[in-house]
Amino acid sequence: MSAVRREFRLPDLGEGLTEAEIVRWLVAVGDRVDVDQPLVEVETAKAQVEIPSPYAGEVLERRGAPGSTHAVGAVLVVIAEPAGRDPGGGMPAGEPVLVGYGTRDAAPAVRRPASVPAAASAGGRAAAPAPPRQGTLDGPVPVVSPLVRRMAREHGVDLRTVRGTGPAGLVGRSDVTRAISAPVHPRGATPPARNGTPAATGSGPPGTGPGDGVTVWHGARRAAARRVTDAHREIPAATCWRDADATGLLDLSRASREGPGPRAGVLALLARMCVVALQRHPELCSRVVHGADGTATGVRAPASLGLGIATHTERGVVVPVVHDAGRLTTAQLTAEIGRLVGAARDGTLTPHESTGGCFTLNNHGPLGTDGAVPLINHPETAMLGVGRIARRPWVSGDAVVPRSVAPLSLTFDHRVCDGGTAAAFLACVAEAVTRPGTLLLHL
Repeated sequence: MSAVRREFRLPDLGEGLTEAEIVRWLVAVGDRVDVDQPLVEVETAKAQVEIPSPYAGEVLERRGAPGSTHAVGAVLVVIAEPAGRDPGGGMPAGEPVLVGYGTRDAAPAVRRPASVPAAASAGGRAAAPAPPRQGTLDGPVPVVSPLVRRMAREHGVDLRTVRGTGPAGLVGRSDVTRAISAPVHPRGATPPARNGTPAATGSGPPGTGPGDGVTVWHGARRAAARRVTDAHREIPAATCWRDADATGLLDLSRASREGPGPRAGVLALLARMCVVALQRHPELCSRVVHGADGTATGVRAPASLGLGIATHTERGVVVPVVHDAGRLTTAQLTAEIGRLVGAARDGTLTPHESTGGCFTLNNHGPLGTDGAVPLINHPETAMLGVGRIARRPWVSGDAVVPRSVAPLSLTFDHRVCDGGTAAAFLACVAEAVTRPGTLLLHL
């Protein structure tokens, strides 16, 4: 039967994400793949995700080795799809696939013919396909979340042996957790590889070159280096400082944790304070507009308030975004920030969750630093840094008393506003930190 040659290109990853780096291939040339089967694991500036296939057929070509970078629109894989089959299992041809989430619906499991040849091993001999175990699904695994796939991989769980309890047999996190706690396989037994063929392996993304002493940056680290360079080169930044008595802030957070009502963490309370201050001083959440020649010509106000939360991860600093932060209560901010920070550290942020910010809050105090000069998250126009909250002597009237003091620092784009506006913003935040009860007026 004739086949149609399908080129799968790297889809649009969202605002500001124009490229992705190949971490490892999950299929080899000659493998048969199904719709929604993961093809390759890539790392963007925001997250590390698996890209599923929109086509079913035989892998003809893989473009790029682990460690190589692809721009959006570049061909990743070429697949020979059987003629007469709808592209993507019924999905309109050419429709982009969101990275890490596959097509709209999970494809039904289709049993592959037993005669599918295995890829040749390094020694030139064909590796025999691993016989499927009893209860093993011989087809695409209906898993949507990249977090679930990573969780299974890290614990050595073969997803084809997991019975999904979600809609249409979808495998969720609880299903994998149940499989992890199940009795272990007999010693010496190994889970079968996808398609009976080991996934292509290599040296992995390059790190330190052999003997050259050079550590190559990848993904989030490389993107952060580019972003701070752009910020330093393009933005005439200035920084103002102010200490605030945070004793009341800590008391409020502690009381919310001990009481029966909704909890409010310190970070969420600081986020609420930033939202209130930005609503009073919207210049600090605008973006500079450039003309055709690259010259700054004005500012554009955002359609909604996207608040970035600088998060320290193993991959570098990642900034997940709380969208429409001005519409959320403090309790909702607490829940959303907790969810986004967890996803940032797991490397499972979606493009929507990592773009669209207009102001960033950087709570670097937990790292043990008292103060710092924040670098603006280009192309934003300001960032608030909050240092370590510690007991320090504080002048109250004519007395010196011990108080919990929070160092605040605001870096801002001097083209967007002057020092008076920045000082007023910082004073607003400091007042809320000192008297957090005033936030009740803005809930």
